[in-house]
Amino acid sequence: MDPAQSGSNSGQPLSPADAAATTNGDNSTVNGDKPIQNPNSLQIVSEQQMADTANFQKVTTAETVNNLATQTTVSDHADSSDQIRKLGEKVEQAKLPADLRQILNDRIARLALIRSGAGFGSSTYILEYEATSRYINWVIGLPWDKKSQDSLDLARARQILDKNHYGLQPLKELVLEYMASIMLNIQNNGPDFITRSPVLCFVGLAGTGKTTFAKSVAEVLSRQFERIPFGGMADSRVLRGQSRYFPDAEPGQIVKRLVHAGTKNPVILLDELDRVTETARADIMGVLIELLDPEQNSAFSDHYIDYPFNLSNCLFVATANNTTAISTAVLDRLEIIQMPSYNDEEKTIIGRDYVLPKTKKLTGLKDEQLAIDDGVWEEIIRPLGYDPGVRGLDRLITNICRKAAMMIVSGQAQSIRVTQDNLRDFVPL
Repeated sequence: MDPAQSGSNSGQPLSPADAAATTNGDNSTVNGDKPIQNPNSLQIVSEQQMADTANFQKVTTAETVNNLATQTTVSDHADSSDQIRKLGEKVEQAKLPADLRQILNDRIARLALIRSGAGFGSSTYILEYEATSRYINWVIGLPWDKKSQDSLDLARARQILDKNHYGLQPLKELVLEYMASIMLNIQNNGPDFITRSPVLCFVGLAGTGKTTFAKSVAEVLSRQFERIPFGGMADSRVLRGQSRYFPDAEPGQIVKRLVHAGTKNPVILLDELDRVTETARADIMGVLIELLDPEQNSAFSDHYIDYPFNLSNCLFVATANNTTAISTAVLDRLEIIQMPSYNDEEKTIIGRDYVLPKTKKLTGLKDEQLAIDDGVWEEIIRPLGYDPGVRGLDRLITNICRKAAMMIVSGQAQSIRVTQDNLRDFVPL
């Protein structure tokens, strides 16, 4: 046995020299083992308690986050399911063609698949939901089976036309003949008979009453009136819409006007057909050929809706300043009605009996609060020379009414009478 081992096992204490010889410089023994440290027991307990507290806080925080995530997930799933369910209820409650209803249900089913696959919070689902809901709202907003009841009283029609317009007897007779044709069709063929309505086109100079006469046609028939302006139109998609597969796609003006009217038989005014841009004229005229042809518009298809809609119940009315910019094919589908210019005598009657009473009412004046002498009208109707329409006359009468209203409100007078002596106070001639 080694003397060193026997010495270490004999239980005798080592001398300082022997202890130094048996340790290394890092206080380890010659066998390489570090001596066991014996810190204070209170310090050990304190450190352990701190570690346990930290672990408990971590576990509690994790559980709270998981609970919130679970609650959010359940809530969002419920909201998402509720949104899809509401879309389905809209489709089921709407009166739609059977095959179109199936198309909408297929889109809703596809939306549900996207939600279950990509997740309710994914951008794919959100974009698809917005596109689908927007498309469904436009489709169910169309008046597939809603039709207003036509007023077919000829005496009432003549009264309305005479009230709104002076003269224009050929136009009035044409509208009355059209109404008589509708009445006869209903009497002989039943209320569901589709009348092939003529497409009236009023052509005349500015201010001759083309647009207002189209409004009177709608009032006579008790139909909704919608207007589509063609002035400056530069793209046929304004009429026919854009495919819904493009971002921010929407239907064309035809569908929008039908949705706004709420009936499938409104009077739709195609205003200023001759003022479309030169670059888009061919495309726009191509759409009008289909739109105005009774044999084709029974299945008009908007690119956004992508399903045929029957426009044969609509009464189209058009206006233009001249026909030179309208294609021959479109002119062939129009019944041109020339709007005559007004002479001085006619403008006097229009200003005195039509424009003045309407303007006084709009200004808030009573009939007895403003009067215009007969001898003044000749100077009012032609202040700046010849004018084919009545817009200039309308502006001058409006100025007179406003001036009279200001004088009455300020207490300068209780009633006004315009004469040749004080005309310059009301109209800057």
